[in-house]
Amino acid sequence: MPSPYRAIFAAPGTKGFSAAGLIGRLPISMVGVGILTMISEITGRYAMASALTGTLALAAAVIGPQVSRLVDQYGQRRVLRPATLISVAAVAGLLLAAANGLPDWTLFVFAAIAGCVPSVGSMVRARWTTLYRDSPRELHTAYSFESVVDEVCFIFGPILAIGLSTTWFPEAGPLIAAVCLLVGVWLLTAQRSTEPAPHPREAQAKRTSALRSPGLQVLTATFVATGAIFGSIDVSTLAFAEEQGNKSSASFILAIWAAGSCLAGIVFGLLHLKGRTERRWVLGICAMAVSMIPLLLAGNLPFLAVALFVSGLAIAPTMITTMALIEAHVPRAKLTEGMTWISTGLAVGVAVGSSVTGLVIDAAGAQRGYVVSIAAGTAAAAVAFAGYRRLTRPAQGEEPSTDGDGDSSAEAPADHVA
Repeated sequence: MPSPYRAIFAAPGTKGFSAAGLIGRLPISMVGVGILTMISEITGRYAMASALTGTLALAAAVIGPQVSRLVDQYGQRRVLRPATLISVAAVAGLLLAAANGLPDWTLFVFAAIAGCVPSVGSMVRARWTTLYRDSPRELHTAYSFESVVDEVCFIFGPILAIGLSTTWFPEAGPLIAAVCLLVGVWLLTAQRSTEPAPHPREAQAKRTSALRSPGLQVLTATFVATGAIFGSIDVSTLAFAEEQGNKSSASFILAIWAAGSCLAGIVFGLLHLKGRTERRWVLGICAMAVSMIPLLLAGNLPFLAVALFVSGLAIAPTMITTMALIEAHVPRAKLTEGMTWISTGLAVGVAVGSSVTGLVIDAAGAQRGYVVSIAAGTAAAAVAFAGYRRLTRPAQGEEPSTDGDGDSSAEAPADHVA
């Protein structure tokens, strides 16, 4: 591992919570794809499958920030364990309902309750921020490492979920995802020494949502469209591979997409680029949008794999930059909630993107599903440009915040080091 990455693990406890976070985050990429594969295997209804995964994503979008707000107030251990138990029980109910052919409405009820799943990635990033808040370069490297971990999950998660559900039994993918969530959260919350200190509820006037920040509003809105990209690509790729007569290859193609992002994240973590963070962020969003165009031209699986690898190169750097901007626009006492709002935006986008794409595929074929990806990328770029001024304004918070690079406001000088 390059020395900048070795350096961030010098602090005690970092290896432990990172390993636990890796296990706990596998469900990010396993549950949705696993449910999609399970329902398509059992019923063959892509619209139904995508609507069900969309329900799960929307429920997580509504409940997730509230769970993270409670974490900021009471600590990770006290909140995450009961929330995880509720989510895992709901997933178990969903699998039993699907296996026994219960009415569709029961599946949607269980999917909605399963949205209580905590944002494990936000919890781990909050621990890194606590450790390296005053060390900008180490924090940048830590955020980069976390983006790489996310992509590792997206490389292996779909392979596990789709592979288990297509070669073992349909419910296997979501089942293993639920087990990973339970084990990962229990291991993470067992490590008390690195747990961020809770911020008990203060005066009611001060306990407003982190989403009141104009900068966070822009980031979250943009990531709704970004989530639609992710959701549409997952559904379209699975359906396209099935049309090509090789459904199981979808997991490997999605892994190649994540590998492109993983590679870019590793390299980005070694760099200390000059220039405004906000400009790099807008550039990353635009790069993701443009990279959607070749997907509509894919006539076979190898071409699609190459196109997805290239598009993946823009993902991790954009996510890393986003985390730095969150720290600039969210007060310290609401950092976990602020990070979770980004996950919420993605979840809403995934829900919309996967649902719309399922309808498009049922009506016009798998390849047309990538039209949704292009439309979502265009929307993300439009929102990013429209909200750029809000990101460059100094954050208005309850306490001074930093931009992730050590500057005291989001209005960083043009030559600051990222």
